[in-house]
Amino acid sequence: MKIYLPQPMRQVTRLCWAMLGILFIFSGLIKLNDPVGTAYKLEEYFEVFADDVPFLSWLFDALKNASRFLSVALSSLEVILGVALLLRWYLRQTLYALLALLVFFTFLTFYSAAFNKVTDCGCFGDFIKLTPWTSFTKDLFLLLLWGVVFFNLKHLRRSFVRGMGGLMAMTFASALAIGIGVRALGHLPYFDFLPYKVGNNIPKLMKPAEAPRYQYTFTRNGQTLTANDFPTDSTWKYQSMTVLNPEKSKPLITDFVITDPDGNDITKQVLTGNKLILIVQNTNKADRERFEQFNQLFAEAAKSRKHIDVLTITSTAAGKFDSFRHDVNLATPYSFADATVLKSVIRSNPGLLVLHDGTVMAKYHYHDIPALYQVEKAIQ
Repeated sequence: MKIYLPQPMRQVTRLCWAMLGILFIFSGLIKLNDPVGTAYKLEEYFEVFADDVPFLSWLFDALKNASRFLSVALSSLEVILGVALLLRWYLRQTLYALLALLVFFTFLTFYSAAFNKVTDCGCFGDFIKLTPWTSFTKDLFLLLLWGVVFFNLKHLRRSFVRGMGGLMAMTFASALAIGIGVRALGHLPYFDFLPYKVGNNIPKLMKPAEAPRYQYTFTRNGQTLTANDFPTDSTWKYQSMTVLNPEKSKPLITDFVITDPDGNDITKQVLTGNKLILIVQNTNKADRERFEQFNQLFAEAAKSRKHIDVLTITSTAAGKFDSFRHDVNLATPYSFADATVLKSVIRSNPGLLVLHDGTVMAKYHYHDIPALYQVEKAIQ
């Protein structure tokens, strides 16, 4: 009787095949969870390329305007190709398409790392933050997995789906991926990984979780000493200091500053009591059709027994916003904050934020404007 032992290369190939498919699906789904955030990241890249390659600025400007479409399209393609790979559906053609995506992503991450242009590639959205060089290394690893799979296709001869069954499976996967992205594009992300998610207390996150802890390095006569405190022996010569808890000793929120039209800091007032805040990131791109509903809600909120203060926060220049608010009959007090901060607060322009003593109680997309009772219930 012959005993057949598994071929090591076959096992390695199948492991790489599974890892490559799963990582592409995971990466695509994370981006589809927050396609607006992915679009912001694409806009950053296109702005950089427009500046660095001025004779093609017209192209990158056009791509920037299509960033939301590209966000859903590219993220869905990652999921679709990942599923096709795992099902081994038209395997060779799928691998060629994966290679094109990998080369594209590797170029972006290398460009970011080498020229320090975009400090976070957004490869896994806001779920996992990667430095440029880590992102580039990740893409090289994926290229290695691709190479192992492509040059050992003989170990992956069996296709799990064929013919009409395969076409139906891929149609379903495509519709599901695109549907997830399109719905998230018109509403808020399914899962919020940003500091301003519902349940978070903004004032608390503006303070470090821990006091910084340090480790010091000293030398003396060729000897090295590391300690958490300065030695009493003054013959040791100080060399360097390292922060042992860099993540926890830094506030998660560092740039949440609200100012009134006169330039006064009103952050503390905004983070006190019950607040219904309209976020208008950019008046050029704000959906104006919803302001009749917003105004009705604000009028009702002013009469609420919950003592709800209504406020608008924008990053648009004062003169331009004043003209805008008259156009849409917006009668609320208004204040200003950094554009990047407002994009992190809510992925909707405009959007609603409900605060109770600085705790985020609810967030609403302009497609999901609530009734007053829903706002009051969120505050309870």
